[in-house]
Amino acid sequence: MDKFIGEIAALTTSVAWSFTSMFFTIAGKEVGSMIVNRTRLLFASCYLLMTHLLLYGSLLPIHAESYRWEWLALSGFIGLVIGDGFLFQAFVLIGARLSMLLMSLVPIMSTILAWLFLKEILTVVEIIAIILTVSGIVWVILERNNRNNQADSKNYLIGILFAFGGALGQAFALITAKKGLGGDFPALSANLIRVITATAIFWIIAVFQGKTISNFRFWRNKKARWTIIGGSVFGPFLGIWLSMIAIKFSHIGIASTLMALTPIFLLPLTFWIFKESHSWRTIVGTVFAVAGVAIIFLA
Repeated sequence: MDKFIGEIAALTTSVAWSFTSMFFTIAGKEVGSMIVNRTRLLFASCYLLMTHLLLYGSLLPIHAESYRWEWLALSGFIGLVIGDGFLFQAFVLIGARLSMLLMSLVPIMSTILAWLFLKEILTVVEIIAIILTVSGIVWVILERNNRNNQADSKNYLIGILFAFGGALGQAFALITAKKGLGGDFPALSANLIRVITATAIFWIIAVFQGKTISNFRFWRNKKARWTIIGGSVFGPFLGIWLSMIAIKFSHIGIASTLMALTPIFLLPLTFWIFKESHSWRTIVGTVFAVAGVAIIFLA
């Protein structure tokens, strides 16, 4: 069993992220995506600060070079403030399954951005994988079941655009994070810098908007309270922790592929919890999209 600890951690990561997206979808529909985003980052900051103190003896990576702080702070702003801001609103409009399917575009976008900005070579196999992933996602998106009126179609389109914006934000966040992760800098420290930066930005905005007190009125809503707590544990804390174990103990390609299985796990979960019906087209399109992601990583 120890031999496959990395693979098991990667697979568990994708399951954790599946539950995270569902928790935050429920909470977002109860109290709004902005409250969910601000609160889950606050919880995640506390979890990460305590973990960093236990592992490295300090709350913050105070010895990190200034350029690391700059690049990782920028990554946190792009990924956790802008990217996740779009994604959380997509959860509300189109649900967890389709939103996370569109997030499968992140490695595709990252590959293209690395080709454009970092001069990394884009191979023929990677181009084929990109076409396969995009084709699978587009096939699912163009299915128009259960959208019978103009208002629903408008919200659907807006939700698709928000999810696409979330994927683009995460892709740019990966590129900027790579600039600050050179050498043997700990991944936990890097993620802490990203999270506390995003948390500070969100709560400074809340102070200027006069929403610091009203933000916690959601505690009266039991469903929102427990889903935000659960999502914060499964996502920014447990999910990322498991992903670091996966990357450490297995090949990056295998780990990344297993962690990209979230849309697959969401098919039975959304059927069970949200009573969503899935057509053969949805299932096949999702499998095609994930297969394309797998090819990108394993190529």
